[in-house]
Amino acid sequence: MTTPQDLFLVSLDVPGDHPVEPGDLSLALAGAELIDLLGARALTLEGERIVPGPLLTTGDRMLDEAGAALVRKEPYETVEDWLWRRGEGLATAYRDVLDAEGQLSGKRHRWPHRVDRAEAADTPARRHAADRWWSREPVLAGLAGTLGVQDERQPEEEPGDEAVVTVLVAVGDAVTELTAVRERRRIENAAFDNIWRGPS
Repeated sequence: MTTPQDLFLVSLDVPGDHPVEPGDLSLALAGAELIDLLGARALTLEGERIVPGPLLTTGDRMLDEAGAALVRKEPYETVEDWLWRRGEGLATAYRDVLDAEGQLSGKRHRWPHRVDRAEAADTPARRHAADRWWSREPVLAGLAGTLGVQDERQPEEEPGDEAVVTVLVAVGDAVTELTAVRERRRIENAAFDNIWRGPS
């Protein structure tokens, strides 16, 4: 299992302060892919720029797609730009892959198929994600924390790798920015509705 897969399952199975927004989850999943690719030495960071290494086969289709999607021309892409570009629709893509593999409901499905929460099953992927979550693994805890999914029973450790911290900070900033955009649209829509409603 990969960090993005574990993060997706934690976002489904662990109660948070509020339901996880798909857009926020997509940004965090893109960050999780970067962290796994860093661990596989498929890339390095120079400041906030992603310097790709050799194309590697990780054994995971989504991670291999992510590695192939890295910008390989200087000045290279920033972590922030990667999150917004790679993150588009990524939560749906991970849901579809996990569902097709039977890791959400315990049954393999062909696309398209929507998984129902009522279908949730005790699958190997869910057990792996739960084990990693309850052990308070710093990277998974940090990514989940940006989504409002936290476990306050134990203090959260900081990841020791500077590049990983750079990615986590960028994910947090991107999620904050997206939240602000949603709130601005909500206020604008409410104001628009009030104009059309007019005086009662």
